[in-house]
Amino acid sequence: MAHTQIDNDKIRQVFFLLFLIFLFIFLFLQMRSFLPGFLGAITFYMLLRKWMTYLVEKKRWKKSLAASLLLLLSFVIVLVPIIVTINILSERIGNAIHNSNQIVDAVNAFVKRLEARFDISIMGSLNPGNVSGAVANSLRGVVSATFSSITSIAVMYFILYFMLVSKQTLEKWVYEFMPLKDENVHVVGTEMKSLVISNALGIPLVAILQGIVGLIAYLILGVDDVWFWFLFTCIASMLPFVGAALAYVPLCIILYMGDQHWQAIFLLFYGFGIIGTVDNVFRFMLQKRMGDVHPLITVFGVIIGINLFGFIGLIFGPILISMFILLVKIYMSEFVRRRQTAENQLEV
Repeated sequence: MAHTQIDNDKIRQVFFLLFLIFLFIFLFLQMRSFLPGFLGAITFYMLLRKWMTYLVEKKRWKKSLAASLLLLLSFVIVLVPIIVTINILSERIGNAIHNSNQIVDAVNAFVKRLEARFDISIMGSLNPGNVSGAVANSLRGVVSATFSSITSIAVMYFILYFMLVSKQTLEKWVYEFMPLKDENVHVVGTEMKSLVISNALGIPLVAILQGIVGLIAYLILGVDDVWFWFLFTCIASMLPFVGAALAYVPLCIILYMGDQHWQAIFLLFYGFGIIGTVDNVFRFMLQKRMGDVHPLITVFGVIIGINLFGFIGLIFGPILISMFILLVKIYMSEFVRRRQTAENQLEV
């Protein structure tokens, strides 16, 4: 009878777990568009947690006031520069779209000059109509991404406010309900903080550093719209594989087409030799000091993050991969190795 009762309890437990999994999947599918905002809230929470504790426990501020101040500062320090950068880039991209046919004609003329000079065939003539169509599709994608980003930011601050105000309750809940030993929960929290600092601070910091190195060359060469190219270099440097070359290679072509041959050649060598060195050395060096993130995790994390979350995935992608690897290690320590140890003791 007891055996039957145990079996019935297990059956009820299995059905209850299946229902929870089904409900979780249903809710996740309905709210997946808010996932970037939720990840952003976790990221900012890790960065602001210490300051929230300082204001509430040391300075005796009200939780609502401390949280509101931290949210305001994060918006001014982090998001306002991003918004200004997007506005500058959007204006220039809009002008490029408006004059896309002239740009294609100029590139065609440049390619034909190279083909005639070196007696080679580089590519066929570009079709301005196809290029304009592709640019229009890209513009629609940019507009859609902009509205999506605005929604994600609103969701992020909404969640972040309540996370900061309910900091103690939230962390107590995590410790109680995570199915891990307390020491492993502490390891997850410590590693999560390290990963957030490494990616949320390391990636933008290296991008700015690389943009400054590029800015020096742009000022020496007297490049037009030097601040646009500085911002463009910063943004491009965060992209995998191509990196800042996405900025200075087109600029080299523009300089060469404008009969500034030595400037174009100098910038090309400077870009691959100096700007590229900053990307290849300081990016991984700085992130390793901050969070010991393997370079492959950073590269593949950026690729996966961009596919999942868009531009904001530059930060979240490496964090997700690193957390997955960490959880696998903890699972091995928590269950597999403990079971093997128990089996070995029984054999002895």
